[in-house]
Amino acid sequence: MATISPLVQPDDVVAARELLLDVISPTPMLHSRVLSEMVDGPVYLKCENLQRTGSFKVRGAYTRIARLSDAERSRGVVAASAGNHAQGVAFAAGLLGTSATVVMPERAPLPKVAATRAYGASVILHGTTVEDALDEALRFAEQTGAVFIHPFDHADIVAGQGTLGFEIIEQCPGVRTVVVPVGGGGLAAGITVAMRSLDPEIRVVGVQAEAVPGLVASVAAGEPVQVVGAPTMADGIAVQRPGDIAFGILAAAGGRIVAVSEAALARALLICLERAKQVVEPAGAAGVAALLEGAADIEPPVVVVLSGGNIDPLLLSKLLRHGLSAAGRFLGFHCRVPDYPGSLAALLGLLAGLGANVLEVSHERLAPTLRVDEVEVVLQVETRGPEHCQLVTERLREAGYDPMFS
Repeated sequence: MATISPLVQPDDVVAARELLLDVISPTPMLHSRVLSEMVDGPVYLKCENLQRTGSFKVRGAYTRIARLSDAERSRGVVAASAGNHAQGVAFAAGLLGTSATVVMPERAPLPKVAATRAYGASVILHGTTVEDALDEALRFAEQTGAVFIHPFDHADIVAGQGTLGFEIIEQCPGVRTVVVPVGGGGLAAGITVAMRSLDPEIRVVGVQAEAVPGLVASVAAGEPVQVVGAPTMADGIAVQRPGDIAFGILAAAGGRIVAVSEAALARALLICLERAKQVVEPAGAAGVAALLEGAADIEPPVVVVLSGGNIDPLLLSKLLRHGLSAAGRFLGFHCRVPDYPGSLAALLGLLAGLGANVLEVSHERLAPTLRVDEVEVVLQVETRGPEHCQLVTERLREAGYDPMFS
């Protein structure tokens, strides 16, 4: 086997896989017709959203904790995470008989917090970012002696995540491109180590959110750097600075890193649910978003890793609305109409005649910018696609309305 990194070797990934043999099960790989049409070749979805604890993170967490000494495990472990690593650590610690404390951002999704506690871990809510949680977890480790379990920057974590690479090759022997969500980079790095040991021509493409482009900036700088992130729906990959180990592996392998928009993430979430019947969190759908925004740069056969499926149902409903809007199947707009009987009926009749389905409608009469003889109507309308959206907009304007879109 070829040498990839002085810290993580293919043999380390092989050993991690043996360690995980009775802990996890291989996740299914599904063919995607809609994505295959986009890249003019086979595209498969590797469904780690169906893994135990709902994401790939259990692979690295179990490997790391299992390799601690008895004395280390007796002191307990501590981790920091927005949710998926938290659940992986809590689950693994329970199997291995050690106590776990997890520091999570104060705004971590409630289902992830509840699941972490259900696996037996103590949860501390601290700060607004993963970096804030990391700092607090390190302080906790120093004060209590608990062993810190890093979410991505440790050789055992990378080796454990890399076991996914061997599964992918076994399920899709002819794969040419693997598209992987990246935050700290541990998963992409581990997969790179595993795959390049068997076929150096396989290309691993890492995908992160444009709002937090830590790895993109680091590749440009030639070293790990920290960025100031913006809000993103993809909290699972909202990491401002990649891990040193992961960066070294990906840089040495010449891995390509791309960033995707929030709109693409929302559309990807919708495609996963509607076409693949897979519930995936925004970070887990980043690879699908990359195909939506740049499929021409991907060589098939392609495997897209759906890295996690832990999502708050309330957030899912909001994100699906965003996805429908990004796909041209939803219009939110407001316009002013005369305040007399029949004016609203005329507007709704026009929309009905165009085949647009009105989902919600509300009135505003008291805004100071309105005249006394007019009312503002706010509508949420379901449409059939971008061309239908354009038609509805054109017909509204032809009829004398001035729709303003939200």
